[in-house]
Amino acid sequence: MNPTQMLQAPSLPPQARLLDGFWQRPDRKRAAALSLGAAMIFIVIGSLIPEGRTSVLFFDHPSLHFPYPLTIQNVMHVVFFLGLGELFVRWRAGAREEAFLKLGFLPEDEQTVLTPKDLGPIRRRVMGQFDRDSGFLPSLINLAILQFQSSRSVEQASSVVNSSLELLAHRVDLQYGMVRFVAWLVPTLGFIGTVFGLGASLAAAGDPAKQLDLKEVAKTLAVGFDCTMVALAQSALLVFILQIVQEQEEKAVNLAGDYTLRNLINRLYVGN
Repeated sequence: MNPTQMLQAPSLPPQARLLDGFWQRPDRKRAAALSLGAAMIFIVIGSLIPEGRTSVLFFDHPSLHFPYPLTIQNVMHVVFFLGLGELFVRWRAGAREEAFLKLGFLPEDEQTVLTPKDLGPIRRRVMGQFDRDSGFLPSLINLAILQFQSSRSVEQASSVVNSSLELLAHRVDLQYGMVRFVAWLVPTLGFIGTVFGLGASLAAAGDPAKQLDLKEVAKTLAVGFDCTMVALAQSALLVFILQIVQEQEEKAVNLAGDYTLRNLINRLYVGN
Protein backbone atom coordinates (compact mmCIF):
# COMPACT_ATOMS: atom_id res chain seq x y z
CA MET A 1 0.00 0.00 0.00
CA ASN A 2 1.47 3.37 -1.07
CA PRO A 3 1.34 6.46 1.22
CA THR A 4 -1.71 7.93 -0.53
CA GLN A 5 -3.69 4.72 -0.07
CA MET A 6 -2.68 4.51 3.56
CA LEU A 7 -3.85 8.04 4.26
CA GLN A 8 -7.18 7.33 2.63
CA ALA A 9 -7.87 4.28 4.81
CA PRO A 10 -11.06 5.08 6.75
CA SER A 11 -10.13 3.43 10.01
CA LEU A 12 -7.74 1.16 11.83
CA PRO A 13 -8.15 -2.60 11.34
CA PRO A 14 -10.05 -4.23 14.21
CA GLN A 15 -6.97 -6.06 15.50
CA ALA A 16 -5.11 -2.72 15.80
CA ARG A 17 -7.70 -1.06 18.02
CA LEU A 18 -6.97 -1.14 21.73
CA LEU A 19 -9.38 -3.05 23.93
CA ASP A 20 -10.95 -1.61 27.05
CA GLY A 21 -11.11 -4.66 29.31
CA PHE A 22 -10.02 -4.58 32.94
CA TRP A 23 -6.46 -5.66 32.11
CA GLN A 24 -6.05 -3.10 29.34
CA ARG A 25 -7.78 -0.26 31.20
CA PRO A 26 -8.60 -1.13 34.83
CA ASP A 27 -11.24 0.82 36.68
CA ARG A 28 -9.98 2.45 39.89
CA LYS A 29 -12.99 1.46 41.98
CA ARG A 30 -12.84 -2.15 40.85
CA ALA A 31 -9.09 -2.22 41.40
CA ALA A 32 -9.59 -0.86 44.91
CA ALA A 33 -12.20 -3.56 45.63
CA LEU A 34 -9.86 -6.29 44.37
CA SER A 35 -7.00 -4.82 46.41
CA LEU A 36 -9.17 -4.85 49.51
CA GLY A 37 -10.06 -8.48 48.85
CA ALA A 38 -6.39 -9.36 48.37
CA ALA A 39 -5.56 -7.66 51.68
CA MET A 40 -8.24 -9.69 53.45
CA ILE A 41 -6.89 -12.92 51.97
CA PHE A 42 -3.36 -11.94 53.03
CA ILE A 43 -4.50 -11.28 56.59
CA VAL A 44 -6.46 -14.55 56.75
CA ILE A 45 -3.44 -16.52 55.53
CA GLY A 46 -1.24 -14.67 58.01
CA SER A 47 -3.65 -15.55 60.81
CA LEU A 48 -3.00 -19.22 60.12
CA ILE A 49 0.71 -18.86 60.87
CA PRO A 50 1.56 -20.57 64.18
CA GLU A 51 2.03 -18.17 67.06
CA GLY A 52 5.58 -16.92 67.16
CA ARG A 53 7.86 -14.09 66.16
CA THR A 54 6.64 -13.96 62.54
CA SER A 55 2.94 -13.74 63.42
CA VAL A 56 3.61 -11.04 66.01
CA LEU A 57 5.91 -9.06 63.71
CA PHE A 58 3.62 -8.88 60.69
CA PHE A 59 0.14 -9.27 62.19
CA ASP A 60 0.39 -8.63 65.97
CA HIS A 61 -1.23 -12.02 66.45
CA PRO A 62 -2.11 -12.72 69.19
CA SER A 63 -2.60 -9.07 70.10
CA LEU A 64 -2.17 -7.77 73.63
CA HIS A 65 -4.17 -4.56 73.13
CA PHE A 66 -6.50 -4.93 70.11
CA PRO A 67 -9.30 -7.35 69.23
CA TYR A 68 -7.79 -9.38 66.42
CA PRO A 69 -7.78 -8.84 63.42
CA LEU A 70 -8.27 -5.10 64.14
CA THR A 71 -4.58 -4.48 64.77
CA ILE A 72 -2.47 -1.61 63.50
CA GLN A 73 -0.37 -3.98 61.39
CA ASN A 74 -3.46 -5.29 59.62
CA VAL A 75 -4.69 -1.75 58.99
CA MET A 76 -1.30 -1.03 57.42
CA HIS A 77 -1.65 -4.12 55.22
CA VAL A 78 -5.03 -2.93 53.95
CA VAL A 79 -3.68 0.54 53.14
CA PHE A 80 -0.59 -0.99 51.52
CA PHE A 81 -2.65 -3.20 49.22
CA LEU A 82 -4.85 -0.25 48.28
CA GLY A 83 -1.70 1.58 47.27
CA LEU A 84 -0.61 -1.40 45.16
CA GLY A 85 -4.01 -1.33 43.48
CA GLU A 86 -3.57 2.33 42.55
CA LEU A 87 -0.12 1.58 41.17
CA PHE A 88 -1.53 -1.30 39.11
CA VAL A 89 -4.03 1.10 37.52
CA ARG A 90 -1.29 3.58 36.66
CA TRP A 91 1.00 0.82 35.33
CA ARG A 92 -1.66 -0.45 32.97
CA ALA A 93 -2.48 3.12 31.92
CA GLY A 94 1.17 3.72 31.01
CA ALA A 95 1.36 0.43 29.11
CA ARG A 96 -1.80 1.34 27.19
CA GLU A 97 -0.37 4.74 26.24
CA GLU A 98 2.81 3.12 24.97
CA ALA A 99 0.75 0.68 22.91
CA PHE A 100 -0.78 3.58 20.96
CA LEU A 101 2.63 4.21 19.43
CA LYS A 102 2.46 0.86 17.65
CA LEU A 103 -0.89 1.43 15.95
CA GLY A 104 0.49 3.38 13.02
CA PHE A 105 -1.76 6.43 13.14
CA LEU A 106 0.71 8.43 11.04
CA PRO A 107 3.10 7.67 8.17
CA GLU A 108 6.54 6.85 9.49
CA ASP A 109 8.59 6.73 6.29
CA GLU A 110 11.00 9.44 5.15
CA GLN A 111 9.12 10.63 2.06
CA THR A 112 5.45 11.24 2.89
CA VAL A 113 4.29 14.85 3.10
CA LEU A 114 0.87 15.64 4.52
CA THR A 115 -1.37 18.19 2.85
CA PRO A 116 -4.66 19.50 4.31
CA LYS A 117 -6.70 16.97 2.32
CA ASP A 118 -4.73 14.10 3.89
CA LEU A 119 -5.61 15.10 7.45
CA GLY A 120 -9.31 14.21 7.40
CA PRO A 121 -8.73 10.43 7.12
CA ILE A 122 -6.07 10.59 9.83
CA ARG A 123 -8.39 12.43 12.19
CA ARG A 124 -11.17 9.89 11.56
CA ARG A 125 -8.66 7.16 12.39
CA VAL A 126 -7.92 8.57 15.84
CA MET A 127 -11.48 9.51 16.78
CA GLY A 128 -12.87 7.29 19.54
CA GLN A 129 -9.37 6.30 20.66
CA PHE A 130 -9.08 8.92 23.41
CA ASP A 131 -11.06 10.59 26.15
CA ARG A 132 -10.41 13.05 28.96
CA ASP A 133 -8.15 10.68 30.91
CA SER A 134 -6.42 8.50 28.32
CA GLY A 135 -5.18 8.37 24.77
CA PHE A 136 -2.33 10.88 24.83
CA LEU A 137 -1.15 10.20 21.28
CA PRO A 138 -4.51 10.19 19.46
CA SER A 139 -5.64 13.28 21.38
CA LEU A 140 -2.45 15.14 20.39
CA ILE A 141 -2.92 14.16 16.76
CA ASN A 142 -6.54 15.23 16.79
CA LEU A 143 -5.76 18.58 18.42
CA ALA A 144 -2.87 19.34 16.06
CA ILE A 145 -4.99 18.55 13.01
CA LEU A 146 -7.86 20.72 14.23
CA GLN A 147 -5.50 23.63 14.84
CA PHE A 148 -3.83 23.26 11.45
CA GLN A 149 -7.14 22.96 9.61
CA SER A 150 -8.45 26.13 11.26
CA SER A 151 -5.30 28.26 10.95
CA ARG A 152 -3.29 26.67 8.11
CA SER A 153 -0.27 27.41 10.30
CA VAL A 154 2.33 24.77 11.10
CA GLU A 155 3.75 27.03 13.80
CA GLN A 156 0.42 27.29 15.61
CA ALA A 157 -0.14 23.54 15.34
CA SER A 158 3.29 22.95 16.87
CA SER A 159 2.56 25.45 19.65
CA VAL A 160 -0.70 23.69 20.50
CA VAL A 161 1.08 20.33 20.71
CA ASN A 162 3.74 21.75 23.04
CA SER A 163 1.11 23.33 25.29
CA SER A 164 -0.87 20.09 25.37
CA LEU A 165 2.23 18.14 26.35
CA GLU A 166 2.73 20.40 29.37
CA LEU A 167 -0.87 19.86 30.43
CA LEU A 168 -0.57 16.09 29.94
CA ALA A 169 2.59 15.97 32.06
CA HIS A 170 0.80 17.89 34.82
CA ARG A 171 -2.23 15.59 34.54
CA VAL A 172 -0.04 12.50 34.88
CA ASP A 173 1.61 13.95 37.99
CA LEU A 174 -1.79 14.61 39.57
CA GLN A 175 -2.79 10.98 39.05
CA TYR A 176 -0.18 9.91 41.60
CA GLY A 177 -1.49 12.06 44.45
CA MET A 178 -3.34 9.17 46.10
CA VAL A 179 -0.34 6.83 45.91
CA ARG A 180 1.89 9.48 47.47
CA PHE A 181 -0.65 9.88 50.25
CA VAL A 182 -0.68 6.12 50.86
CA ALA A 183 3.14 6.05 50.89
CA TRP A 184 2.98 8.74 53.60
CA LEU A 185 0.10 7.16 55.51
CA VAL A 186 1.69 3.73 55.95
CA PRO A 187 4.74 4.90 57.95
CA THR A 188 2.50 7.32 59.84
CA LEU A 189 0.39 4.38 60.98
CA GLY A 190 3.60 2.61 61.95
CA PHE A 191 4.69 5.53 64.11
CA ILE A 192 1.24 5.63 65.69
CA GLY A 193 1.66 1.96 66.57
CA THR A 194 5.06 2.66 68.11
CA VAL A 195 3.76 5.58 70.15
CA PHE A 196 0.83 3.46 71.31
CA GLY A 197 3.21 0.69 72.36
CA LEU A 198 5.38 3.10 74.29
CA GLY A 199 2.36 4.64 75.96
CA ALA A 200 0.92 1.25 76.92
CA SER A 201 4.27 0.14 78.35
CA LEU A 202 4.65 3.28 80.41
CA ALA A 203 1.07 3.01 81.63
CA ALA A 204 1.60 -0.59 82.70
CA ALA A 205 4.89 0.24 84.43
CA GLY A 206 3.34 3.14 86.31
CA ASP A 207 0.16 1.39 87.45
CA PRO A 208 0.54 0.69 91.21
CA ALA A 209 -2.41 -1.72 91.13
CA LYS A 210 -0.52 -4.08 88.82
CA GLN A 211 2.61 -6.05 89.54
CA LEU A 212 5.29 -5.00 87.09
CA ASP A 213 5.95 -7.75 84.55
CA LEU A 214 9.05 -6.87 82.54
CA LYS A 215 8.30 -9.56 79.97
CA GLU A 216 4.88 -8.09 79.17
CA VAL A 217 6.31 -4.58 79.02
CA ALA A 218 9.03 -5.79 76.65
CA LYS A 219 6.44 -7.51 74.44
CA THR A 220 4.40 -4.32 74.21
CA LEU A 221 7.49 -2.30 73.29
CA ALA A 222 8.51 -4.89 70.70
CA VAL A 223 5.09 -4.80 69.02
CA GLY A 224 5.27 -1.01 68.90
CA PHE A 225 8.64 -1.00 67.15
CA ASP A 226 7.52 -3.84 64.88
CA CYS A 227 4.80 -1.54 63.52
CA THR A 228 7.37 1.02 62.44
CA MET A 229 9.71 -1.55 60.90
CA VAL A 230 6.95 -3.15 58.79
CA ALA A 231 5.54 0.25 57.84
CA LEU A 232 8.90 1.57 56.66
CA ALA A 233 9.48 -1.54 54.55
CA GLN A 234 6.04 -1.22 52.95
CA SER A 235 6.51 2.50 52.33
CA ALA A 236 9.91 1.94 50.71
CA LEU A 237 8.41 -0.69 48.40
CA LEU A 238 5.52 1.60 47.44
CA VAL A 239 7.85 4.51 46.65
CA PHE A 240 10.13 2.25 44.59
CA ILE A 241 7.25 0.93 42.49
CA LEU A 242 5.79 4.44 42.21
CA GLN A 243 9.02 5.75 40.70
CA ILE A 244 9.11 2.97 38.11
CA VAL A 245 5.45 3.31 37.13
CA GLN A 246 5.47 7.11 37.00
CA GLU A 247 8.61 7.05 34.87
CA GLN A 248 6.85 4.71 32.45
CA GLU A 249 3.81 6.98 32.14
CA GLU A 250 5.87 10.16 31.78
CA LYS A 251 7.94 8.42 29.12
CA ALA A 252 4.71 7.62 27.26
CA VAL A 253 3.84 11.34 27.25
CA ASN A 254 7.26 12.23 25.87
CA LEU A 255 7.12 9.54 23.21
CA ALA A 256 3.63 10.66 22.15
CA GLY A 257 4.88 14.23 21.75
CA ASP A 258 7.96 13.14 19.83
CA TYR A 259 5.89 10.90 17.54
CA THR A 260 3.43 13.71 16.80
CA LEU A 261 6.16 16.25 16.08
CA ARG A 262 8.19 13.94 13.84
CA ASN A 263 5.39 12.27 11.91
CA LEU A 264 2.70 14.98 11.78
CA ILE A 265 3.98 18.50 12.45
CA ASN A 266 7.20 18.09 10.45
CA ARG A 267 5.26 16.65 7.46
CA LEU A 268 2.60 19.33 7.20
CA TYR A 269 2.54 21.24 3.94
CA VAL A 270 0.06 24.00 3.29
CA GLY A 271 0.37 24.02 -0.50
CA ASN A 272 -1.07 26.62 -2.82
